[in-house]
Amino acid sequence: MIRISAEDVDRCLDPAGLVETLRQAFRVGAVQPVRHHHTIERPEGSANTLLLMPAWTDMAAAAAGAEAHVGVKVAMVAPDNGARGKPAVMATYLLMDAHTGEPQALIDGQRLTLWRTACASALAADYLARRDAVRLLMVGAGALAPYLVRAHAAVRPIRRVTVYNRSPEAAERLARRLADDGFEADTTRDVDAAAGAADIVSCATLSTVPLVHGAALAPGTHVDLVGAFSPTMRESDDAAVARARVYVDTRAGALKEAGDIVQALESGALAEAAIAGDLYALTRGEAQGRQDDAEITLFKSVGAALEDLAAGIAVYRRFAEAGACGRAGASGAG
Repeated sequence: MIRISAEDVDRCLDPAGLVETLRQAFRVGAVQPVRHHHTIERPEGSANTLLLMPAWTDMAAAAAGAEAHVGVKVAMVAPDNGARGKPAVMATYLLMDAHTGEPQALIDGQRLTLWRTACASALAADYLARRDAVRLLMVGAGALAPYLVRAHAAVRPIRRVTVYNRSPEAAERLARRLADDGFEADTTRDVDAAAGAADIVSCATLSTVPLVHGAALAPGTHVDLVGAFSPTMRESDDAAVARARVYVDTRAGALKEAGDIVQALESGALAEAAIAGDLYALTRGEAQGRQDDAEITLFKSVGAALEDLAAGIAVYRRFAEAGACGRAGASGAG
């Protein structure tokens, strides 16, 4: 079994390539039970969340003896990690041979999650955002934020990025980092005004109260909601959901766990039948994406084990083919 580090994951992937890998993965499909979701209470501070996310190649669909894999991600979401100077999500990904059960790779799950989450949002945006989208509002300045910006820029001509974060200092750090990447980047303290000027609003936070308000959205905006992975969390208000044509990454996950969807269904702002499609339907041509330039679209993701599996296989193959993705001796065997 090989061990693949965060740096190796970065070397093995590129945003445009992973978007296409995920597109094909959703078209083909995989077996993915709804993830296990456990609350870890702590004596002080916020509770942590343990996530177990298995997925495997559909063996019936695979030819006899064909390459097939089983993968499982073990992740911990620790909301108080920001105060410790650590990312909120910690994870490890184990990839195995589906025929023999042999462990093939232990991959840095935290970095893999950043890549696949961002590129799943970009995949959705490729169907839902206006083709001429050039200005993005990034709500949140955590570890995922720069990956989201780069992924969206791989499918749309994003030039200008405005960052909003509850910590202005963190927003400034991200803006400087994005400027170094070649974006025109600034920060704002007025999230509503920035949302009204944006072509794409991407939100990746641990908020339990709406940050994206429907009244502030201009016609033609695409809203990308990545946080709110439990029913008690929320990044958008009822008005944002009600004004938009709504899509999700997977229906089973969104209806069970996505706070933006669950709470909107409970309030009546959204009917289940009004969810226009998921990534399976979009990639297979079974659901229509954006219908005109004035429409507001909204994509809500909670994460899918299929995404981890597809990204993990891509990293493993590239690592094996290129020898640590072009860097000799990057990681040892275990």
